Amino acid sequence: MEDQFRRATFGTALYYQDPLAALDWLEQAFGFERAMVITDGDGRLVHSEMRFGEGYIMIGSAWTDYTVSPASVGGKNTQSLHVHLHDGLDAHCARARAAGAEVVREPADQFYGDRVYAARDPEGHVWTFGQTVRKVTREQAEQASGLRIEGWT
Repeated sequence: MEDQFRRATFGTALYYQDPLAALDWLEQAFGFERAMVITDGDGRLVHSEMRFGEGYIMIGSAWTDYTVSPASVGGKNTQSLHVHLHDGLDAHCARARAAGAEVVREPADQFYGDRVYAARDPEGHVWTFGQTVRKVTREQAEQASGLRIEGWT
């Protein structure tokens, strides 16, 4: 039996003006799955968790002055959520675009061996998705990028 309370080491919480709509959209566009949804007597979202692979995110409402949606602050983001896919990055991008995501960076191969795209959701959160398409050494990445890289193992 799987432990339903087992958590990844890191997770994140994102805040939406309409969190229930966000749950639907994140399922349709990005393939997240609802793991827990708690609502109050009036049907308002109190807490939710969604899973994708080994990770999870919490989706909530803008319930206080320090938890707001980018839609509340002119679309500005102070963070971006990155999701690593095992395969199918281009199909994932097409699915997101079909669901209404604004693709702000088209899928492209990167010097470090991943293929990456970035998309903005309906309330302005920017998400990046990556898939490793080739293994490169630190030296190869430095040569391809012209950058100095430390800590590459």
